[in-house]
Amino acid sequence: MSTLHDQAMSYIYQQVLHRLLEQLSQGQRASLQLLIQRLLVAAGGLDQIGDFKVMLAYGGGKDSSFALACLRAAQLSIAARASATFELRVVTARHLGMSSVTIGNIERTYSALVMHDDSRVELLVLEDGCLQPFDARQALSARQQQAERYDTLVTGHLTAGQVRPMFCNRFYLGLADLYRQGMSWQGGVDALISADSLPERKRYLAWGRRMMREAGVASTRPISAYPGVFLQGLGQLRRQYVSEVLGRSDAPLRPLPGLRRAPRLLDIADLVQPTGYSRSAQLLDLLGYRNDELALGFTHSACANPLLMTHLCGLRAQFVQGREYADGIHEHLQHVRAQMRRTSMPPILQAQAVEAWQGSERLAQRRALADGFAQQAYGVNESQWVCLLFAPFVEQGRGLEGFLACCHPGMQMAAPFLHSALQGLPAAQPLVQWLEEVSGLPLATLQMLYQRDSEARAGALSLLARARDSDPERVRR
Repeated sequence: MSTLHDQAMSYIYQQVLHRLLEQLSQGQRASLQLLIQRLLVAAGGLDQIGDFKVMLAYGGGKDSSFALACLRAAQLSIAARASATFELRVVTARHLGMSSVTIGNIERTYSALVMHDDSRVELLVLEDGCLQPFDARQALSARQQQAERYDTLVTGHLTAGQVRPMFCNRFYLGLADLYRQGMSWQGGVDALISADSLPERKRYLAWGRRMMREAGVASTRPISAYPGVFLQGLGQLRRQYVSEVLGRSDAPLRPLPGLRRAPRLLDIADLVQPTGYSRSAQLLDLLGYRNDELALGFTHSACANPLLMTHLCGLRAQFVQGREYADGIHEHLQHVRAQMRRTSMPPILQAQAVEAWQGSERLAQRRALADGFAQQAYGVNESQWVCLLFAPFVEQGRGLEGFLACCHPGMQMAAPFLHSALQGLPAAQPLVQWLEEVSGLPLATLQMLYQRDSEARAGALSLLARARDSDPERVRR
């Protein structure tokens, strides 16, 4: 039975490889052969390839799906002509901004590539700080949901709703944890696969190095040769961030367990970048890839939900600046267009992504879609986002009166009593309940924010300010 099963699976893998090769252009097939050679050289030759294990971080986007398909094709190609092939570990980081469409894309890609039951493949996901087998049916843990919600709201109040610090700082530092744990899980790996373009990789490595250097945890060793040291430094940086910015202690950083050998960085970006829209689209169709209307046309899940980030820009214009919701959307989309032009996204897809926000009817539909996602994923309603944009509690409640005048004029007479509650003095329960409902945060957290300086006032030495100033996307703007 075992022999028959192995023969059947071998035939299935051959069919998967055949279907993949059919979707590749002649140039892409040539790149696949170069990818195979690069993997063989890194492993030490064909005789050693069976003991070689690589790891790819996969976010379910178009580009990373294409890269995963190429790696799978390389794995199956070697298996078809040799007695063994390399092992592939695929790791994914779940976060609140990852939509159900993205999760579905990951699952459909794994299924199309027949990876679930292949002993040469490990499919893992980082949830609640721990690696576990990937299961698309499993919901995000309540503990992680609450942690991300708390971090987003607290950071939002400290920055008056700056969207990238709110959504991306945690993701960047969490991604380092994904690599740290992924490279050391159950014996580790021999190589960390990088499929990001060189300019993009340089920008984000520069962000990490600068943040680590200014926090006093930088290493002088080259990242390509010692990625583990770099990732350990980012882990220490994350602990500092949780302590300084969020006002709570993080779990001690666990040292990496003993590895069979220190993994190195293996760059394959030049060999797996999609070329030719029609060919790439055919391969994505084979993988069951679906465009996510929440992603605003971007090819990866990024660090948050682009739709929600756009929505907050509209809310800022409407409630904080006294303009129209559409004005904030228009300004944000100008930055989005510039970012799209720097990618390989075809112009027709760029136009479609922006067009979805054009016209009052479509704008209203997008606003409702964003509001629904925010409540479903973060448990935060529009009034609580607006509260965050005003940041009324930081700096001893400096902006509280202005917030009440703009958004809750009926509560203006209660301002002195609200200040008392935020100072920790006895307060009537209805006032406490109002504060918690309008902010989405418990009173103890609001009292902590009351004693904190805003990111703008804290100065350039604060971790939030350093993260803002070295943010690669902000620098590019």
